[in-house]
Amino acid sequence: MVLAKTIPPVGASPGTLSIAEGSPPPKVRAILYNETSVQEHQISDLDELASIPHQPLKAWIDVQGTGDEEVLRRIGSIFSLHRLVLEDIVSVPQRPKSEAYDHHHLLITRMLSIRSPDTVEVEQVSIVIGANYVLTFQERYGDILDPVRNRLRKGPGLIRSAGPDYLAHGILDTVIDGYYPVLEALGDQLERLEDRVMLRPTAKTLEQLTDKRHVLLQLRRTLWPQREAVQQILRDEHPMITNQSRVYFRDTLDHCVQVTEVTESYRELIQSLMNTYLSMLAQKTNEVMRVLTIIATIFIPLTFLTSVYGMNFHYMPELSVRWAYPLLLGLMAAVGIGMLVYFRRRGWLGSYKGDEDDEAD
Repeated sequence: MVLAKTIPPVGASPGTLSIAEGSPPPKVRAILYNETSVQEHQISDLDELASIPHQPLKAWIDVQGTGDEEVLRRIGSIFSLHRLVLEDIVSVPQRPKSEAYDHHHLLITRMLSIRSPDTVEVEQVSIVIGANYVLTFQERYGDILDPVRNRLRKGPGLIRSAGPDYLAHGILDTVIDGYYPVLEALGDQLERLEDRVMLRPTAKTLEQLTDKRHVLLQLRRTLWPQREAVQQILRDEHPMITNQSRVYFRDTLDHCVQVTEVTESYRELIQSLMNTYLSMLAQKTNEVMRVLTIIATIFIPLTFLTSVYGMNFHYMPELSVRWAYPLLLGLMAAVGIGMLVYFRRRGWLGSYKGDEDDEAD
C-alpha cells in the first residue's frame, strides 16, 4: 500500500499541473439523467461536454485516468473549474478534504480495492459538485461505483429527482462503504496470524504483522481527515450542498466513524499480537536455555568424576580394582538419572506442575 506523492516543482505558480509518470490517458463517460430518463455516452470528443453546464438534464461526468494535461485543462475550461481544483486532482495523493469555490464544490476521498489477498490498492477520487453536474476524476481505470450507476439506471428514485449533491453523496458513501470488505479481509488475516502467533511464531509472522500495521496506519491517515471533511460539510453552509442532502451526509459520517473505530481496534490487536509474539519468542528462548542448562548441570558431576579418575597419580587404589570401571559407569548413570528425576519432580524439566494443575481444573 504505497502512496507516492506527485507535487509541482518547487516555486511553481498555483495551478501548475504535475502529472505522475505512467498515468493512463483519460477515458470520459457521461451519464445524463432526470426523473424520467437516463442516457449514457462514452465521450470521444470533448466538445460534446460543452452544452452540459447549460442544459436542463443533470449529468455525471466520470473521468478515469489523469495522464493528459490538455484533456484535463479542456474539461476545466468547459466547467469553469478553479485552477487549484485541477492542481488538487492531479497532485495525488491529496489529503481528503472538502473545499468550496464560487461555482462548484470539491470533495477529495480515497478509494480502496483488494487486488490480491495481501495487496490493498489506494486510489484518489476527486468529486466536483456543480449546479447541474458532478465530475469525478480517478487515477486509474475501473472502480467500485457500479452500484451508484445501477441506481441511476434502475428507474425513478431520489437519486434521479434530487440534485447533484445527492449523487455526490452516493459516490462518497459508496467509496467509504468500500472500506468494509477491505477491513473484513484484514480481520480474517489477523485471525489467522493470531493462531500462528500462539502456536508457531516465526520471523515471517512478525513480518506479516508489520505489513498489516503499515496498511492500517495508511487507513488511519485517510479516515481521520475524511471524517473532518464530512464534518465540515455538515458544519458549514455550502451553496452547492442543500439541507436535504446534508442529512444523508450525516449517515456517511456515521460510516466514517464506524470504519475508523474498526481500524483503531485492529491496530490495537496488531500491537497486542506483536507483544505476544515477543513474549512467545522469549518463552521459547527460555525453554531452550532451560534444557541446555539442565544438560550442562547433569554433566557437571559426571565431568568431575571423569576428571578425578583421569589424573595421573600412581597411588589410586580404585584403579587396581577389577570392577572399578563398570562401577564408575554405573555411578555416573545413577547420578545422571537421579538428577533427571529430581529436576522432573521440581518441574524444571518437561511441563510445569502448575500447568498440569491447570489442565486438571
